[in-house]
Amino acid sequence: MNQVPEITLNDGLTLPVIGLGTYKLKGSMGVNAITSAINIGYRLIDSAYNYENEGTVGEAVRRSSVPRQDLLITSKLPGRYQSYELAITAIQESLYRAHLDYYDLYLIHWPNPKQDKYVEAWQALIDAKKWGFIRSIGVCNFLPEHLERLEKETGVKPSINQIELHPFFNQEQQRKYHQEHHIITESWSPLGRANAVLENETIKQIANRHQKTVSQIILRWHYQLGAISIPKSASPERQLENFSIFDFSLDESEMQMINGLTRPDGRLQNQDPAIYEEF
Repeated sequence: MNQVPEITLNDGLTLPVIGLGTYKLKGSMGVNAITSAINIGYRLIDSAYNYENEGTVGEAVRRSSVPRQDLLITSKLPGRYQSYELAITAIQESLYRAHLDYYDLYLIHWPNPKQDKYVEAWQALIDAKKWGFIRSIGVCNFLPEHLERLEKETGVKPSINQIELHPFFNQEQQRKYHQEHHIITESWSPLGRANAVLENETIKQIANRHQKTVSQIILRWHYQLGAISIPKSASPERQLENFSIFDFSLDESEMQMINGLTRPDGRLQNQDPAIYEEF
């Protein structure tokens, strides 16, 4: 099995640089897909309250031959539960759904700035961590001004910010901010939901040069950017392919070629965290 490199977060928790996204993996087919990934060697599993599959993830954890303490399970707080009391209850509900005693990582799914409750949601995560419900706390889709406010008002900065990141939207400024403030970048939709990105001629040329697939090139690019990626796949063959990115490297010119594909309007669903509201 490939030895997967790890990244240590600012609170000391260590995560592998690649995990499994589970959006839309539900029911028995979802359990089989997640179990397959764990068997291949995935240890970081990403879920969310709003994916409605925390139970599926928990069942896969129970069926797996890998001990619970060797797995790193993530879930996320939805926008409609960002007030403090609702957030505490939602975190407990997340644990009950998965039949887990704790989550390794729990994130606020979106800042929802119009509601302006993300600071009290963050306080709920801070307390849930103190109580042992969560090992590490972070956010998703937070812009620098949101991140600054969390630290200023609570004294605690997120360990991780999970953001949309793929070759058509490489988030250079946001990643730079994370690096300067010791927040790890995690990429959602790292393969751009597998649409036009996988047909890109530039990436195909690099893939041919390395005798790798386009997906492998893109995931290697994420790794060399210093980001954790969480590609989703239900197919064992694809899961293994996505996982097999540690036996080659991209040179600086190849990294720059992929970086050059970014677009100002590169977001997949036009979900701008400054205005997007998730419930």
